[in-house]
Amino acid sequence: MRRLPVYLLLDTSGSMHGEPIEAVKNGVEILISSLRQDPYALETAYLSIITFDTQARQLMPLTEIAMFQPPQLQATGTTQLGDALALLAEKIDQEVQKTTHDTRGDWKPLVFIMTDGAPTDDWTKGFEKLKKVKTGMVIACAAGHNADTSILKQITEVVVELATADSNTIKAFFKWVSASISTGSQKVDAGQKEVTGLNDLPPPPPEVNVVL
Repeated sequence: MRRLPVYLLLDTSGSMHGEPIEAVKNGVEILISSLRQDPYALETAYLSIITFDTQARQLMPLTEIAMFQPPQLQATGTTQLGDALALLAEKIDQEVQKTTHDTRGDWKPLVFIMTDGAPTDDWTKGFEKLKKVKTGMVIACAAGHNADTSILKQITEVVVELATADSNTIKAFFKWVSASISTGSQKVDAGQKEVTGLNDLPPPPPEVNVVL
């Protein structure tokens, strides 16, 4: 069976301390419980979580939704986005099954990046590594006014912005991510097509603004 890999890259730097990181934890739990009610996502979606602060870590390797346990998240340190992009490239290379002569590989991974600040490392090095692996749609989310949308725009065309990093806004973002994964799962199941742009996804809620 061809899986739909989904990678969440979550900023866990010190500026996320307090309400934002608690909201992200709740958001991940909402995401998992929503996807567990979706037979398409249960069948095809596999989720991984990579966090980045002073270093990037994969807290959960690609795991089927039914078996997924939300990891513990803590906010501390700087914002090593470049390290996270490099780690993402490495994990996609290791975990996503490639198409061979005998078997059809996984679908191209969906990637969601959420950050509330600007990178504190040379993000371009990690981005160069990411460009060498095949990804599907990459969606970057700038949470709050301190997030640098201009850098995110260089990483992907699809950037959304949250006016604040409070619990209601972050919750709305994760509900939209969940709906987007469900849509992606249904599309590959029904028409064997992948989501390629914002038009393929559910419309974002009022709290989630598309950066043009």
